[in-house]
Amino acid sequence: MKKTFILVFVLMFMLAVFAGCSQTKETGSTVDENATVMFTDSVGREVEVPANITKVAISGPLAQIVVFALAPDKLVGIASEWDATAEQFLDTNYYNLPLLGQLYGGKGELNLETLLASGAQVVIDIGKPKDTIFEDLDALQTQTGIPFVHITATTENMGDAYRKLGELLNMTDEAETLAAYCDEVYARTVEIANSVDKVNLLYCLGDAGLNVIAKGSYHAEVIDLLANNLAVVESPSSKGSGNEVDMEQILLWNPDVILFAPDSIYATVGSDSNWQDVTAIKNGNYYEVPFGPYNWMGFPPSVQRYLGMMWMAQLLYPETAQYDLYAEISQYFNMFYHCNITQEQFNELISNSIAITAKESAA
Repeated sequence: MKKTFILVFVLMFMLAVFAGCSQTKETGSTVDENATVMFTDSVGREVEVPANITKVAISGPLAQIVVFALAPDKLVGIASEWDATAEQFLDTNYYNLPLLGQLYGGKGELNLETLLASGAQVVIDIGKPKDTIFEDLDALQTQTGIPFVHITATTENMGDAYRKLGELLNMTDEAETLAAYCDEVYARTVEIANSVDKVNLLYCLGDAGLNVIAKGSYHAEVIDLLANNLAVVESPSSKGSGNEVDMEQILLWNPDVILFAPDSIYATVGSDSNWQDVTAIKNGNYYEVPFGPYNWMGFPPSVQRYLGMMWMAQLLYPETAQYDLYAEISQYFNMFYHCNITQEQFNELISNSIAITAKESAA
């Protein structure tokens, strides 16, 4: 009887121990579900976070794109609704996630009620840190009781951003795969940029095409890397809508190449008399930035800019950027959107985005 009691007691104790533990996917070791660790984010904030994070909220669409590539099944919500074009690429399971809203700018504010109901163990902000990042995240952390962390991400350091994200989510191996890819593509693009005479270019957007992405702005990182960005203004806008200028200024800059945003005037500019004296329009050297499931050049300025980087390098310098663009885009979609892309889908994505000679040779 005594032995039986002892055996039952031991079994109950062991069950209690294992009830508070879980197996980590990467290492197979046991981790206390209530255990926490200190995480130092990119701006130096020491934040106590769960040791095994399985439920993640994001602060905005930029973070949504980055985190989706690494840990789509950890997301408890989305910052903004997927564009309709995403339906042909992304698993429909991700369309039904709660809409959390955005911490900075964009449409709507962060919905704290939805966030608290989501069960999120951490909220991740990714991008260029705002001047008030310390105060903002500390205040929200105090208000919600949920850890908020910031991971700085630029086009140049996207590899390191993924390594930091992998550290936070205990997904270092998976993150390193994405990080190494980013490092490789960026290094190749820099090599191309350093070996060519850069073209004089403008990136125009807006209903009239009279907004430009100014040189030196966060949104212009890829443009400034691969071209001589003529849009030099006194105060580069930090917004994705860029700086508004007039037709007289466009004519003074007189670019050799113009990239038009997907929602701009690409379809009509060729017959618009106001634009006929611009060299790029006169010579037919204007293109529409590919879109699907996001703008490849930014808006938001997230990791999908690597798509724009690969496309833009080959568009402007085909003799130097001699890689198979379809193969490159296919690899990106597989790694970052978790889907395969067909040749037909690729052709549709770049239908207004490659030189006429390239279209002819492809036909």
